[in-house]
Amino acid sequence: MPRLSISDTKDYFLMDGEKFFYLADTCWSAFTNPSYDEWIYYLEYRRMQGFNAIQINILPQWDRSDSENYIDPFQPLLDGGWNFDRRNEAYFDRAEKMIDIATDMGFTPALVVLWCNYVKGTWGSRIDPSKIIPKEKIEDYVSYVAERFSGYNPIFIVSGDTNFETEESVEYYTTAMDIAKRAAPNSLTTMHISGGLYEIPDRILRSPSYDFYMYQSGHRRDRQHLAYELAQRFYHMPVKRPIVNGEPCYEGIGSIRAYEKHGRFTYLDVRRAIWQSILSGAKAGTAYGAHGIWPWYKGGVYRYSDIYGQPYHWIAALKFPGAYDAAFAKWVFERYDLFDIEPANDKLLNKTDEIRVSIGRSKIVFYTPYNCSVGLKIDGTAYRWEGIELEGRRIFKPRIEVRGEEAIVKMTEFNSDVLMVGYEL
Repeated sequence: MPRLSISDTKDYFLMDGEKFFYLADTCWSAFTNPSYDEWIYYLEYRRMQGFNAIQINILPQWDRSDSENYIDPFQPLLDGGWNFDRRNEAYFDRAEKMIDIATDMGFTPALVVLWCNYVKGTWGSRIDPSKIIPKEKIEDYVSYVAERFSGYNPIFIVSGDTNFETEESVEYYTTAMDIAKRAAPNSLTTMHISGGLYEIPDRILRSPSYDFYMYQSGHRRDRQHLAYELAQRFYHMPVKRPIVNGEPCYEGIGSIRAYEKHGRFTYLDVRRAIWQSILSGAKAGTAYGAHGIWPWYKGGVYRYSDIYGQPYHWIAALKFPGAYDAAFAKWVFERYDLFDIEPANDKLLNKTDEIRVSIGRSKIVFYTPYNCSVGLKIDGTAYRWEGIELEGRRIFKPRIEVRGEEAIVKMTEFNSDVLMVGYEL
């Protein structure tokens, strides 16, 4: 089974020793909603597009769609909760079969161990308190899932949508991460953190069981700057680790609780979030999500439409164009060998944070989400330039104006976002 590891430089992944850009689709509800035939169709489509990982919640996603395939992972109790001493092996058998199918197709499973609604002291614990896992049951549950799935070399995303707001939740997650690493030492571990500028407790930040950073820039229109701000924050952490934006805005989702005001996120929003993340420090990879895939919606009433907007049917969502933009970002990253880039917005002359700049060995790359001239504090005569107009994926030669120790990459003829790559001569 292929194994994911971390580079010696601590800023990107290796798959069996080869450079690996993580490109995950978000399918939180995989173990509860799709049929096996639907699952295979979905995986074949994402494989065709170039995805190499799938993010899944091990336990039922709280805001999933209703499904005729749903079964409980533990014996149900009369109050609606679960008996955590009585696992439903049929649930985990189904989950393992789905992982087996996915890994056989070349995907790395990235499995959330404890979404915040299953943990005391989190904002999610208020959703359904009857299903919170008692602290004394954590070791049994985490050991079980880590050992059961470890043969597939998954990533274990120990937390789901947490912000570490209480010491009790920190204790849960610290314990769970250590158990997962002990039970599955060959698997990488991380935390899926809620979209915001939250402090990571020092005991988690410095834990030897914490392998890489995963953040989400999220689904609020007024917080899309978090794509680059959080990447920069993690880049400057005292412990260096690879960084992944594990949840940029989902294509087709409505701005959280402001759908009527701000509408839905489009493939343009997704593309911007991905490139701003990558060039701001989150270069180990990115996730993508479609509103209809992650809750696996097949029609009918969706209970959370007031929060996210009505989802699309999963087949329609599967074919959203933004998935190709995410896959093209992976292709470009690998084609130009951007694994060595580091954030370098100090080279930017424009007075905006929206344009993002990175520098690597013998190369400089920048992304601008709108058409404008871009000024850089570099010797413009020292580089050969290529441009990529991202809407049509057209390659072009930009015009460069040299002004002493500054270079002005002139506005293009395209009304689109653009990626520019300069090679040292």
